[in-house]
Amino acid sequence: MDDDLVQRIVKNPKYQELKAKRTSYGWWLTLAMMVVYYGFILLVAFNKPFLSQRLGEGVMTVGIPIGFGVIIFTILITAIYVKRANKEFDDLTAEVTKAVLK
Repeated sequence: MDDDLVQRIVKNPKYQELKAKRTSYGWWLTLAMMVVYYGFILLVAFNKPFLSQRLGEGVMTVGIPIGFGVIIFTILITAIYVKRANKEFDDLTAEVTKAVLK
């Protein structure tokens, strides 16, 4: 890539805004995922009796829906990120591209 083009991109205020928003949002979602995932791992490590309680007469325990919930949470935050990226982040990227390639 041309060094002049790179410098124009880096100096563009919309690029700085995009970079800051994307980084901040990514860290918040990472923090949320870590709390959910490590919360589940801590339950497994320190509260096995709670997770092993049966739900009803079958073989289902409390741990199974909670573990499934961790997986669903991962899918949801991925969808949330993709929705915001396709809307806000893509718009900012288009603005940067338009401004830099004038």
